[in-house]
Amino acid sequence: MRPLLALLAMIALPALAEDKNGAEVYESTCKECHGDGKLNAPRLGDSKRWGGLVREGLNELVPTALRGIRQMPAKGGNPALSDLEVARGVIFMANAGGGKFSEPTPADIARWRKKADASKKK
Repeated sequence: MRPLLALLAMIALPALAEDKNGAEVYESTCKECHGDGKLNAPRLGDSKRWGGLVREGLNELVPTALRGIRQMPAKGGNPALSDLEVARGVIFMANAGGGKFSEPTPADIARWRKKADASKKK
């Protein structure tokens, strides 16, 4: 039984390790606009611009990032990102702007996906 568990762990762990953290998502996708404020995107670390967004909370921010808003496409234009990775990118940027959000749970991700799917891009 133990060899089977070890084999399953060897197969599953690399898949889990593939998820990017928030900084990696920012660097690979979000930085394009949020790095220099392109298209009026709030810049990383701009607590004045992020302050209001942080007050809205992740229940607004993450679904918005998943579906897109104004000139920002869904998932920041990177459909290869998982919903978890998008959430981590949002949390990374929000925290750099004064937020104090932690790693989302699977229930958070499911709730945010449902909310994103229920509303159209604004």
